[in-house]
This record gives sequence, structure tokens and C-alpha cells, in this order.
Amino acid sequence: MKLLTSQEDKLLQQERKLLEEIDHFLTEYKLKKEDRQALTASIQQLDELFLLVVVGEFNAGKSALINALVGEKILKEGVTPTTTRVNILRYGEEMASFQDAENIQHLTSPASFLQEISIVDTPGTNAIIREHEEITSRFIPRSDLVLFITSADRPFTESERLFMKEIREWKKKVVVVVNKIDLLQSPEELEEVIDFINTHSKTLLDFSPEIFPLSARQAYLAKEGEDQLWETSRFQHFEDYLFQTLNKTSRLKLKLLNPLGVAKNLTAGYQEHYEHQLQVLEQDLSLLQDVESQLDLYHQDMLESFQLRLSAIDGLLVEMENRGLKYFEDHLRLTRIFDLLNKKRIQNTFEEQVIGDVPQQIENRITRIIDWIVEANLKQWQAITDHLADSRRQHHGRIMNETGSYNYDRERYINSILQGAQKVIASYDRDQEAYRIADQAQKAVAATAAIEAGAVGLGTIVSILATTAAADITGILIAGTVAALGFIIIPHRRRKAKHEMRQKIGEMREQLTTSLETHFRHEIDHSLQEIKDTFAPYSRFVRTERDHNLKALDQVESYHQQVIALMAEVKKIDDSE
Repeated sequence: MKLLTSQEDKLLQQERKLLEEIDHFLTEYKLKKEDRQALTASIQQLDELFLLVVVGEFNAGKSALINALVGEKILKEGVTPTTTRVNILRYGEEMASFQDAENIQHLTSPASFLQEISIVDTPGTNAIIREHEEITSRFIPRSDLVLFITSADRPFTESERLFMKEIREWKKKVVVVVNKIDLLQSPEELEEVIDFINTHSKTLLDFSPEIFPLSARQAYLAKEGEDQLWETSRFQHFEDYLFQTLNKTSRLKLKLLNPLGVAKNLTAGYQEHYEHQLQVLEQDLSLLQDVESQLDLYHQDMLESFQLRLSAIDGLLVEMENRGLKYFEDHLRLTRIFDLLNKKRIQNTFEEQVIGDVPQQIENRITRIIDWIVEANLKQWQAITDHLADSRRQHHGRIMNETGSYNYDRERYINSILQGAQKVIASYDRDQEAYRIADQAQKAVAATAAIEAGAVGLGTIVSILATTAAADITGILIAGTVAALGFIIIPHRRRKAKHEMRQKIGEMREQLTTSLETHFRHEIDHSLQEIKDTFAPYSRFVRTERDHNLKALDQVESYHQQVIALMAEVKKIDDSE
């Protein structure tokens, strides 16, 4: 690179620093390896000579053009793909060649213009060996100027148009050379070809490139001594542009702008990538919020419905309490004095008339609650699984993974959740789950009432708790007179029995309903948490990914704006210097 002014050197240092930051960003976020390589190569090119990359189909005359520029047959020419590797031509005191990689060959020539310009000759865009085209593509990001060669007799073939689109992606400075004009029959035919190329190149590149119609063959022959061919070759216009119009300052601007163009293209692409990723993540967050809302509603509905079912159990106990009060009102009378003296008879009639089948009814209602919980949980699992499966089908294939190896693997997470949920559903044994809940409920109630559960059921526990209300109502002794029994003792015992009845059954109701409510609330919360635990890794992943992508988007947007600003500064460099 030529000696720089202080302003140019400052721009160079700013550019190098910015490009290195972008390179670090690409590395940190594990983005496409080829993108990092392209940017790294562009940074390296800042310290090298102006790089002219020659592209086009084989037989378009790329090698012939370079030979005409140098004035020597440095490259082999032919009608078949003669260039099977990349040739890099640099200045040297004498002509020489050496190969430092399987597909890269270095050539030297004493041509004076090579002291400021290096030339890369590439395999044809339509080369039979596909890897040759890939090699060519790797050199485009490194170029300072792309020399696109097309043949006048076959202008802009399909492979050339496709390759031109690839060049456009890198925002490169492109000059089009229409070679082999000596094959055309008239100036009108040449004008038609130029108009055709101008129209299509503008469409393909989004700008109108410089177009130079010429004959490389005639130019070479003219330099070999056939002077009359020089003017008809129209090569002078091309050389004037290359060595004079593109003066040192112009080449410097291109040298500085090209890496920035690569960076601009990359940052624009990754802006789009992260914006798309965030759209996907927002849809997934919406899905998660939808699932969480469903689960919250499910939880609320379950608790409300459970309270109604629990109220029905409490209603049975209230009815039993009322029967007990009526029992003591009817039985604690002087007319039943002989029954009152028989403790066993009182307990038996109390169990028959007051308790009755309440324990069985309670057990039946609790069994129905258990069945309801088990069935509701299973249905909720299935509903969530179906919802996820529908969402996966709707968005199948939408996840981008072509930009970089840092892949937001949504599909894998959803598959994992679905498989986990389906495994739960498949292994869901209703009877076993109901038995577990019932067993735990029995133990919870027994523990609250300080009764050994053992092998007894909930109904037995209720019966034990209830019959204790009648345990202290026996043992009435015959007093001095019947009047004492009728007017003092029995009424007193009746009031006491009714009071104890309210107290004991009230305690039992509180113990039973509190214990059942605590236990079943726990079961409902537990089943809900099981479902939420299935989603937890996915939820954490989505939120982490959103933060990651937001941070990356913020960085890449900042870099993109810095690149644009620096490009504007470079374009202000005075071409007249």
C-alpha cells in the first residue's frame, strides 16, 4: 500500500480495530466459519497490494486478458478448462512459479504494474470440477476489484449470471470486460451485445458497472509486434482505466472499502438472522405463556371444583351432627332410663341412628374425588401434549440453522417435552395412582386425628371419631328418687351430651375437612408442578436464548452502523491527491 497521509492512516487504524471487533464477535458467537474466514482474509488484505480478481467462464478469455496485460504468455490458454487452480500473479524480478497448496499456484513477473497490483486468475464459473468454483468463490470477499470477463459470442451465460449474484452479495466493485469482440461481424452487433450486458449487469448488481469491450488476443498480438491490431483491440481504454483512472488514491479507497463491504454484508445478514431468531423465540414464549395460562386456569378450576366436592362431604357431617343432637334429645329422657343404664345399647343405637352409612358415603365421595383428580390430571397432560404437537406441526421447518453453528434447536426441546409427557401418559396407571392418593389421604387424616391408620379405611376412621361422641353418655346411676333423675340429672346429662356432641363432631369435621383439603390441595399442586417441571428446561432455554439473541442483535446493529459511518469517511478521501 502507498504511503498514507495522517488522515488515511487514522482511517486505516479505525477500520482495522472495527473489523477485528467484528471478527471477535463472529468467533464469540460461533457463527459461520466461512464468514469468519472471509472477514479475516479481508483484514489481512489491508496490508497487501491492491488485489484484482479475474472471474468468468472458462474459454471467456481470462488467461488471455492477463497475458495481454503482462505482455507475456505467463498463463496457458485453451478452449477447455485450462485453469484448474487459482493462480496468484505478483511482481518478481523474473518469471517464476511455485505451488504452496493443492489448488493455489503463485506466479511472478517483472511487469511494472505488478509492483502495486496483484492479480488472481480463477477457474471458470462453469468448471466441471465443482470445487474449482468453490475456490473462486472464496477469493471474491478478498478482492479489491472484481474483473468479470464474458465472451462477446456468448454474453452472460447462466453460470455467469448466477456467479454475478454471488458477487453482488459481497458488494464488490465490479468491472465487466466483453472479450473476443473480434468475433463479431459489425459495430451494430457489438452495440447490441453491450446493451444486453449493461441491462442485465445492472439488474444483477443493482448498479451499472464500467464495461470494456475488447479483444485480448489482438492486444497480445499487438504487443508482440502486430501494431495494426492495437487500435482494433480497444485494449488501450481498459489499460487507461486500470492504471490511470484507478490511480493510487482510488485504489486505496477500494482497498479500504472492500473489507468494510464484507463487514457490512455480514452484519446486515446477521441482523436479519437474529431478528428472525427473535421472532421465533417470541412465538415460543407466546406458546409457553399460553401453556402457563392454561395450567393456571386448570389449577384454579380444580381448586374451585374441589371445594364443592369437599362441601358435600362436610354436608354429610353436618347432617350427622343434626341427627346426633336429635338422638340425645329423644333418648336422654326418663322414659328411657333402662336404655341409659346400658352403655353398649346406647353406642349401638347411636351408631345405627346417627352414624349410619355416613363413613361409607364419605369413602365413596372421597373415592370419586380421587378418580376425578386422576382423570383431570391425565386429561390436562394430554391437552398440553396435543397443544405442543399442533404448534410443532404449524412451525415445522421454520427454525434457521444455516447461519452459523450456534443453532437454536427448538425442535429438539419440544420433542423432548412431548416424549416426556407421552411417557407419563403411557405409564399412567389410574388404579395405582388412585390407590396412592387414597392411602396418603387416609394416613393424613389418621395422623391429624392421632389414630393409627393401620389397615383401617377412611370410613372406619370417621366411625371411630364419631362414636367417641357417645362414649361418655353412659354410666348414669340411679339417684335417690325418680324425680331427681327426671328433673335434675337427665336434663343436665342431655345438655352436656348435646354440647359434647357439637364439640366432638365439630372437631371431627374440622380435622377431616382440613386434613382432606390439605392433602388434596397438595395432590393438585403436585400434579401441576409435574407438568411445569416438564416445561422448565424449555422455558429457561427460550428465555436464555432470547437474552442471548437480543444482546447479539444489539451488538451487530451497532457494528453495522459503525461500518456504514466509516465507509462514508473513506469515500471522502480526495481522488485528486
